[in-house]
Amino acid sequence: MTTAHTARIALVGDRSPHVKSHTRIPLLLDALAARDGLVLDAYWIPTGDAGAEAAAGTLGRFDAVWVLPGSPYASEAGVLEAIRVAREEGIPFLGTCGGFQHTLLEYARTVCGLTGAAHAENDPGAADPLITPLACSLVGHEGLVRAEPGSLAESALGAERSMERYHCNYGPEPRHLPALAAHGLRLSGRDEDGQVRIAELSGHPFFLATLFQPELRGDGSVPHPIVRALAVAAVTHATAAAGAAAVAE
Repeated sequence: MTTAHTARIALVGDRSPHVKSHTRIPLLLDALAARDGLVLDAYWIPTGDAGAEAAAGTLGRFDAVWVLPGSPYASEAGVLEAIRVAREEGIPFLGTCGGFQHTLLEYARTVCGLTGAAHAENDPGAADPLITPLACSLVGHEGLVRAEPGSLAESALGAERSMERYHCNYGPEPRHLPALAAHGLRLSGRDEDGQVRIAELSGHPFFLATLFQPELRGDGSVPHPIVRALAVAAVTHATAAAGAAAVAE
């Protein structure tokens, strides 16, 4: 596959050589370009800067936003603003691990009106947190995930079932999930125990969040289908934006 336009992607996270998913990004970008002709121009945005980027409108000019693992983030507020901008402005979005957790948190607060929703890692004293410690740590765990038929998750994965890798200690508190679903967030993937591991937003060009880390599959030379799906969505966004600009001229 070849494309005429390079897509700009914002990588939101506190970049560290000690976070394996961060070190994988250059490999994945090279593989996407070489294997699929999907060229992504990546910009790292520290969480402490993300709020200002959102307020200035610069974040909204990217063709995709990926909130990466690495929580606790330096700025929870910055991460939530990045997610909100991508959600509200129709920018292709992926959140993995901590990005998944904060996607649910942003949706609960902004869309569901649950202003007291909290992440126990950031606010251990919260009365009724939305994101809580997992009963069993998923650090280094690999497990089966099932995507709902007809979902974006299934389409991105290219299959209903997939073995995925995790590196996390926190996940959603099940009793709060019905409120998110009632307000339009589709909880489209679960593990073998029925716990939610994927969320998406219908009616959005591409909005997907996973508790597992697709960037950790293999050695990085073959991008995970979800990462490739994000890249396709980003290039589609860039191509549409270029076409609209040409018409305007």
